[in-house]
This record gives sequence, C-alpha cells and structure tokens, in this order.
Amino acid sequence: MYQLACNRAGGFSVVAASLLIAASVRAEDQQPLERIAIIASKGKAGALDHLGADWKNSRLFVANEINDSLDVVDVKNNKLVQQVPGQKRIHGVAYAADLDRIFAGNGEGVCNALDGRDYSLLKSIPLPGANNVRYDPRTHHVFVGGDKALVVIDAKTLERVAAVKLPASPRGFQIASKQPRAFVNTGSPCHVAVVNTDNNDVVALYSFEKEKGLGPLALDESNGRVFVGVRGKPRLAVLDWESGKEVASVPIPEGSDDMFFDAMSKRIYISCSSGFVAVIRQSDADHYESVAQISTIKGAKTSAYDPSAKKLYLAVPRQPGKQGPEIWVHQAKD
Repeated sequence: MYQLACNRAGGFSVVAASLLIAASVRAEDQQPLERIAIIASKGKAGALDHLGADWKNSRLFVANEINDSLDVVDVKNNKLVQQVPGQKRIHGVAYAADLDRIFAGNGEGVCNALDGRDYSLLKSIPLPGANNVRYDPRTHHVFVGGDKALVVIDAKTLERVAAVKLPASPRGFQIASKQPRAFVNTGSPCHVAVVNTDNNDVVALYSFEKEKGLGPLALDESNGRVFVGVRGKPRLAVLDWESGKEVASVPIPEGSDDMFFDAMSKRIYISCSSGFVAVIRQSDADHYESVAQISTIKGAKTSAYDPSAKKLYLAVPRQPGKQGPEIWVHQAKD
C-alpha cells in the first residue's frame, strides 16, 4: 500500500492525496452540527438573551436585551422582519400558539403580552425581576421567573393567577407536557424545585446546595429524566425526576445557558457562553457520552432548537467589524 501511495521521488501520489481528502471529508461529516447560514440582525454590541419560537409559521423571537427590543426573524427566508421596541431589558420569550400571543419577560419589572399578528401590546403585567418565560398549553398558563417566585399568568385573561414561592430566584425551568409538573432550577441556595402546576405548589426540592450555580434545564419525559446544567464545576447532571437521584454526569463547557433534548435522535444540545455548543448522546436513560463541543463565539449563550427541521439557532452578540448581532443556523447531522 505504501508503494502504491508514493511516487519514486518520495512524494504523495494522486491516490494518496485522494485518500487524505476522503479522510478529511469523513472527519468533517462526523461533526454533529454544521453551520449552514447566518442571519443578520440590528443593534449595538451587548447581550442577547433567550429565544422563543413559532415553528409552524417559521418565526423565531429573540430577546435583544441590549437593544430593548423583541426581534422577529423569518427562519424560512433567514431574515430579520421586525424589531418590536419598548421591551426594556428583555430576558425571556414564550409563544402561545393556540392564542397567537407572545409573552416577553422584561427585567424592568413587567411581562408584556403582545398580539402575535401585529405585535401590538395587549397588556403590561407588573412582575418584579421578570426573566425567563414558558407557556403551558394544557392549562393556558404562562410561567414567568420573578424574584424568588415562579409567577403564573392566565394567557387568556392576562391576569395573575398565583406566585409559587421558591428558595431563591428561578433560573432555567421547563413545563412537562404530559404531567402537571414544572421543574425549576433556582439560584443560591441551588435546588431543582418540582412544582405541581395544577395547584401551583412546590412538592419537592432536589438539593444542589454544594454547587455554585445552576443554568438551563431540559426534560426527557418518556424516561422521567431531568437534565440540569451545573455551572460551578461545569457538567450536565441527569436526575430521576421522581426521586431526584442523580443517575449520570457528563462534563460540559463553562457558562451553560440553554439546553434542548431531541428525543428522536437521543441528543442533548447545550449552548454555553464560553464559546461552545456541547452535544451529548443518550445511550439509555442512565448512560450519556459527550459527542462534540462545537466552537462558536464567546458570549453566544442562548439558543433555540427546532426538532422538526433539526436546526439549532444560536444568538450571537454583535462582533467587531459587524453591523449588528447575528443568528447562526446549525443543521444537526446524523
């Protein structure tokens, strides 16, 4: 084989070069995410925060925190279509598809309800420390992280329903779709709080008090698993959601901020402010392995995942030489 690959002058032949190129292509193909597009946005340099989505109508909603705007992106044509002003220190976004309403958690102390057709303001609901937002279509309730509480809003009447008191202010949280449960990461002292969403009571606290901080959270409902982004010594912690027992742990990059579980491909995607997207494979409910750490940009911490299109959208703050922030589009690959 060596003689076939080399010519008499000792250099590589065309055959050898072809083999090297083929090997390089195979190595590239093994990457689980490929950046396929960049969507240009508008705004000055500074933080972007969480994203929401209306995948059915190809809309991505971006909390452009530094710009005090809700940015609406057409992901079918990969372009910014509108910036809704007046969203001061916007942190979180949730879309209620059945009502065609958008809910924006603004750090100035309100949750704004917007009409999904023309983005007009329907109501501004006072809510100190408003941060991340989730919508539960089962109950038509909106859940908003506040000061040491998870505030519940009726998405139809736009009235406050309850405030679930927590040991500390909420960080990442998710609402289960098949059971009346919400799982909430809290700040110091760190816990995963389990909330009964029928009566809005905390029914369990899973302690992470030895950790310095918790970030995003995702759910594997079919296996009853909670995925927790731990920030102190960065790792993914996997919990049994009935007992709170930690069944697995995988190291991840620093600064985890958003996380998504694709049940079809058995992959977990975690966007981290240190400049990486971590990709982790689930072998079974109790076994996980790191597949890759995809390099991005420091400060690009938040993302959204479209499970139907297998695309990850990463919010990238404005970089030197650019005219505005960007949304990087990554295609998941088998």
